[in-house]
This record gives sequence, C-alpha cells and structure tokens, in this order.
Amino acid sequence: METLTLNEKGQITIPASLRKQLGISAGSQIRLFSEPGEKTLHLTPTGSIKDAFGILPKPKKALTIEEMNEKMEKAVAEEVMSYERD
Repeated sequence: METLTLNEKGQITIPASLRKQLGISAGSQIRLFSEPGEKTLHLTPTGSIKDAFGILPKPKKALTIEEMNEKMEKAVAEEVMSYERD
C-alpha cells in the first residue's frame, strides 16, 4: 500500500512502482472513482487490452493448466494474507 500526499493544487504523484504495475506513463489517461458512501478511491487505467501487450516478460517455458492454477491459488492466498496484516 502506498501513501500519497495531496499538494496545494489538489494533485498527487503516483509512485513509479505503481505506474509500472499499472502500465501507465506520462500522458496516460486514468479513471479515478469512489463508491457512494466510501472514502476509498479506485484508480483504473483507460485503454484497451492491446495496450498491455508486451508488458510482461516472455515465460521461460510454457506452463500446464495445473501449474497455472497452482500459481494463481498461491498468489490469491498471499494477497488475502497481506490484507489481514494491514
């Protein structure tokens, strides 16, 4: 989780690590929204799925469906555990 500071003009700087994760750079358009009654902002890059082409490195070898499922389950479990620590 990142903590951002709002400047006097109402602007924030998105840290480089988040810009890289989201695949955004100078000139990128993003959507910022909040659910009614929430004090949480959601940041979403705009564009099409084609904009993400090439963002991930080429895998060293192709994975089986079972290996992919295993990795997904592990990633979800780690994500859930990170929320419980906050």
